[in-house]
Amino acid sequence: MAEIENRPTNFIRNIIDADLASGKHQQTHTRFPPEPNGFLHIGHAKSICLNFGIAQDYNGLCNLRFDDTNPEKEDINYVNSIKEDVNWLGFQWSGEIQYSSNYFDKLYQYAVELIEKGLAYVCFLTPEQAREYRGTLKEPGKNSPYRDTPVAENLALFEKMKNGEFKEGECVLRAKIDMASSFMVLRDPIIYRIRFAHHHQTGDKWCIYPMYDFTHCISDALEGITHSLCTLEFQDNRRLYDWVLDNISLECHPQQIEFSRLNLEYTIMSKRKLNQLVVDGHVDGWDDPRMPTIAGLRRRGYTPGSIREFCKRIGVTKQDNLVEMGMLEACIRDDLNENAPRAMAVLDPVRVVIENYPQEQVEMLDAPNHPNKEEMGSRQLPFTREVFIEREDFRVEANKKFKRLVLGKEVRLRNAYVIKAERIDEDEQGNITTIYCSYDPETLGKNPADGRKVKGVIHWVSASHCIEAEVRQYDRLFNVPNPGAAEDITDALNPESLKVVKNAKLEPSLSEAAALKGYQFERTGYFCRDDHFAHLVFNQTVGLRDSWAKIEQQDKGQ
Repeated sequence: MAEIENRPTNFIRNIIDADLASGKHQQTHTRFPPEPNGFLHIGHAKSICLNFGIAQDYNGLCNLRFDDTNPEKEDINYVNSIKEDVNWLGFQWSGEIQYSSNYFDKLYQYAVELIEKGLAYVCFLTPEQAREYRGTLKEPGKNSPYRDTPVAENLALFEKMKNGEFKEGECVLRAKIDMASSFMVLRDPIIYRIRFAHHHQTGDKWCIYPMYDFTHCISDALEGITHSLCTLEFQDNRRLYDWVLDNISLECHPQQIEFSRLNLEYTIMSKRKLNQLVVDGHVDGWDDPRMPTIAGLRRRGYTPGSIREFCKRIGVTKQDNLVEMGMLEACIRDDLNENAPRAMAVLDPVRVVIENYPQEQVEMLDAPNHPNKEEMGSRQLPFTREVFIEREDFRVEANKKFKRLVLGKEVRLRNAYVIKAERIDEDEQGNITTIYCSYDPETLGKNPADGRKVKGVIHWVSASHCIEAEVRQYDRLFNVPNPGAAEDITDALNPESLKVVKNAKLEPSLSEAAALKGYQFERTGYFCRDDHFAHLVFNQTVGLRDSWAKIEQQDKGQ
């Protein structure tokens, strides 16, 4: 009982609670119905968490159904990627995977039933003529000249459509509803069209395919769905959803309920536009870590828990809004801060020589894998006379706010000793090539605050024992908050969305890093190993702090 009281609530759950309390339904049954015409993105994750989450919380059922009515744009690879994404997010569908194509025979019979009732007809208007007859938002449409074709003739024509006796585009089957309706979706919509296309499930059995709006509601009813949850753009389509089910011989009539889709800053949620980025080569595939696809987020190092938490935080409402990217990044940052082991990596190295450290000595220092979790254990770091530090962590001169290494002053090396910068070498261009330091052997393992005034702590790796890797640092794919509003989305692309660092220096333990496992590179950010490459590559998941927040505040202030 306590579990029921503590579960989240929203207007959809309130409807479900009322339906169960009244006895309208004995068990909830939802479904997640993607079209297999692209990879799922973060917006679909919201729907996945909603539909499967309701099934979990109410001890109900949730189907995974592919609404596969458009064979020209669908592919079995998309089917497989969607199954993987749902499982990765932590959900399991009820029973076997469903396909709308499983119901093509029944859908055909329901179309015949509508014809027999005088509620559907074969129309030979060209697409241009059909648009003209349809009318506008201010003017009613006109009846097609084929609207009153006798039932027997319509049945014969529809049979010819099924048998491939008409060309593509020559005719369609339309529902006979109301050409004067204020809802455009009810102005005799197309419910079947001719397509001579191979289908990934049914092969070449069919050359006519049902439209989504006709298929979706019948599929829901055939599967016994109680609550058909969809986004707000389908609100008007609910009239057609109900009309179809009210006029065929199916007892089950699911309730369609709409909620607001996810709109995320610096992101697009259109599969068509995402596909454009892939096809035109602006990104390296659907799983490019800059993409908002679930596959891209996974490859970048996002965890299932962080995405579920994000969906929980944004909630479910009917109010359209633009969610800040910082909210998504905060979820993965919170997750990895608690669960990611620490490691050290130097991305822009400069050599440090500790002149008073024995030249051949290799000292193994113990370093905790997490500063607050002893149960995560520790690893051994080789310490040697020569190490690498970040170039930005050293200055010849600096003010008091700079808490790193300065010539003539001290700093602590993380999990190691206090060192002092004594002198430097520079090349002909004035670039620092080597920093010569001394160290205090009495400072190992001591806290800088314990009587020793050092300004800060910096990370490092042994020059002779480190490993080299490619590190890919990602920024937002677009440089405007609402790229979908741009006439050409390519104009909004961020040219700095990917920075590749060659030959970064990493502590040796990272050679055994598991793919997709998150690590905090101390003082730098969170990273994970990318197994798409033959060589060692780490992707940046997110920085240690939201570097965009200040920029966005300044922009809003302007």
